[in-house]
Amino acid sequence: MRNIIRATGVLIAALTLAQARAQDGVAFLKDRPMSLIVGYGTGGGYDVYARHLARHMSRFLPGAPTIVVQNMPGAGSLTAANFIYNSAPKDGSTFGTFAREMPLSALLKANPNVRFDPTRFTWIGTPAGGNEEVYLMFIRKEAPIKDARDLLRAGGPELVVGGTGAGSGGNDWALLLRDGLGLRIKLIAGYRDSNALFLSVERGEIDARSLDYSAVRSSRPDWVSPNGPVRLLLQFGTSNRHPDFPDTMTARELARSPDELALLELAELSNTLARPFAAPPGVPKPQADALRRAFANMVKDPEYLAEANKLRIDIAPLSGEEVLEVISKLAQAPPQVLEQMRRIRSASEGQ
Repeated sequence: MRNIIRATGVLIAALTLAQARAQDGVAFLKDRPMSLIVGYGTGGGYDVYARHLARHMSRFLPGAPTIVVQNMPGAGSLTAANFIYNSAPKDGSTFGTFAREMPLSALLKANPNVRFDPTRFTWIGTPAGGNEEVYLMFIRKEAPIKDARDLLRAGGPELVVGGTGAGSGGNDWALLLRDGLGLRIKLIAGYRDSNALFLSVERGEIDARSLDYSAVRSSRPDWVSPNGPVRLLLQFGTSNRHPDFPDTMTARELARSPDELALLELAELSNTLARPFAAPPGVPKPQADALRRAFANMVKDPEYLAEANKLRIDIAPLSGEEVLEVISKLAQAPPQVLEQMRRIRSASEGQ
């Protein structure tokens, strides 16, 4: 009987220790800060969301480690995505955020510089993917284009649009509008980050740029003001006109065939990833679970939500599992649609 009691005690102790270790999966990080890699420079939408997350997520992690934001701009955030996947520590101490278009770019295999499999990231979630996130194209008030339909006219005016790099939203939407819908657009890529694009439009170096609504509200609220330096030309990434912009047409309204509409629908699905956060592949399960659990608790936290409201950023989260579901749906798009999107991306490499 004593042996049974002793064995039972040992088993209980072992289970308790195992449970404690599982719950404390990242507690060792309390002795050193965590790294949050941001694929863009400071001040843009991805940076705002990342710094907001860094200020709050620590409270929900075992050991409450400090989270230090490290900006790693380059190639439309591809530099950061490749780093997180291939070079970042796989112990749960490093995670990051990059363009929502990166998973689709990898699935298409159109960019030879993509060195990751989007299905193998340790996805943590996105704080703003649950609602349709509208993308907006802003144009200088002095530009000659008055209506997006002018860009469909043969011999009509050409719109000079700026972007960062292949796989970023500004680039990919411009290419889709040009090569998928036939708009007369000249893309000038290679800008370092969002702030550089804001300044380039305001100085008149380029005519237009596009970005999501939450980013412009938090970074340049004067751009959505009637007295601002720009005007809204087009909205996309959404199936319907945003209620704040009922007089601005959507890209869907410019589509002239079922094939063009199918391309837009694929891009809109990719757009739902919004502000994705991921750790490298191969993070041990206790640490991965701790990161996902902390994210899930954070996005419901009143303090986190109150600050988001002050920053004027939308919170409509998707879990890491839901992010993977979106990526799976992207991969299951009709082959002809994926191939057409691949041709658009491949033909435009280097721009």
